[in-house]
Amino acid sequence: MIKLSHISKSFGRNQVLKSIDLTVNKGEVVVILGPSGSGKTTLLRCLNYLEKPSGGEIAIGDFKLNCKQATKKEIHTLRQKSAMVFQQYNLFRHKTALENVMEGLVIVKKLPREEARERSAALLEKVGLADKLDAYPSQLSGGQQQRVGIARALALEPEVILFDEPTSALDPELVGEVLEVIRKIANEGITMIVVTHEISFAQDVANHAVFMDGGIIVEEGPPAELIYHPREERTRQFLKRITPELNFSI
Repeated sequence: MIKLSHISKSFGRNQVLKSIDLTVNKGEVVVILGPSGSGKTTLLRCLNYLEKPSGGEIAIGDFKLNCKQATKKEIHTLRQKSAMVFQQYNLFRHKTALENVMEGLVIVKKLPREEARERSAALLEKVGLADKLDAYPSQLSGGQQQRVGIARALALEPEVILFDEPTSALDPELVGEVLEVIRKIANEGITMIVVTHEISFAQDVANHAVFMDGGIIVEEGPPAELIYHPREERTRQFLKRITPELNFSI
């Protein structure tokens, strides 16, 4: 289980996160919805310390970290428990798809190169890229690059995978192939937190949905309930803007 307690984050005088509390059960897929600037990405980045929270506590399983007193060793332990899939792929341009996935296994997991190669090839096959092992990022479509990023995250065997709007940089016709891979992973019971605007994905795959705005969680609940029966006016405004066809029951 993942538990965030009173997580806050300020950049100077701008408070981006305001005492966020969130619980994610093992094996759950949680989607976070909200407008730009609501704090969604910052929350993900705080969870694996790409951004240092200003306060609060992060717990993953039996491990707990006080954000105001975290040691380098604790931060390292926290980062080993999660993996991030970024909007812009963040692949090494001078490495092949296979080498990109191998990197974490060799550097972080300290696996022998041959074992890392075999595991990486199997993961690339899993995401539908068995024929692209030797391709460089410049030779791959955006959807293919994102699938390499997903394989790289899976390789580390984290307790939770964090997806930061994984389809936002893709051409519309490539979105489906990435979402299908994420659906496949979700069916395996891997814990995931996904920042997304893909409402259909939230309905079909997620166990729990969260709507954020202004650095707070406005409301949360089962995806169908939040999407079709939102309690808060701010949630209704947001959903109506991105999915005008929705008819709400209040």
